[in-house]
Amino acid sequence: PGADWLLEGLPALLGAEDDPEAFVPRHRLLALTRHRRPGLRLLRTGLVLESLIPSVLEQKVTTDEAYRAWRHLVRRFGTPAPGPTADLGLHVMPDPRGWAMIPSWEWHKANVDAKRSSTILRAVRVARRLEEAATMPLPEAQTRLQLIPGIGPWTSAETLQRSNGAPDAVTVGDLHLPGIVGHALADNRDADDEEMLRLLTPYEGQRHRATRLILLSGRVPARRAPRMQPGNIANL
Repeated sequence: PGADWLLEGLPALLGAEDDPEAFVPRHRLLALTRHRRPGLRLLRTGLVLESLIPSVLEQKVTTDEAYRAWRHLVRRFGTPAPGPTADLGLHVMPDPRGWAMIPSWEWHKANVDAKRSSTILRAVRVARRLEEAATMPLPEAQTRLQLIPGIGPWTSAETLQRSNGAPDAVTVGDLHLPGIVGHALADNRDADDEEMLRLLTPYEGQRHRATRLILLSGRVPARRAPRMQPGNIANL
């Protein structure tokens, strides 16, 4: 099941619709990284909820917490993946109705607070309208997603980078990215969102691709702030 659909979308999933030549590096680091990473393309899944829900789960928590919550919810309420995968234990995430039917205490067991679970529940109620964003230009797609309370610029960018392969969907509101971009392009590890966007101005239309190349360059400053401590509301 789904094989024909997957084959039809496979070229976009592998980056066939992306245009890496549209990016013109104006900084030596970006030019060098692109030379070292020939063929790098941005994928496009065409699936909004599949990227939106994990992005919501990542809000204000550590990556490990978000991954554990995703794993718990998909294995508990998803369905086994079709095909010869029974021994691998692969699961497909629930459909919108499946997400809507998850009891409140199961979100609690997954260590997902009420703010994030409520955002997901609001999103799945209008799933069809959100999925339409996969074929929209970036500004319209961001507006569509951000109509849902709890979905802001960070979450919409993280989603559309994957669902739409959007080369300009730069992530703002991130704890680390401004400092990484500032360190790479201006030797300023204390850059904020405003400074990051200023540094990325020459790459308007390709700002997400620029940040991807920066992250791949390895020129990432050592973290100085204490690591966020994982919480566990499941034990409350």
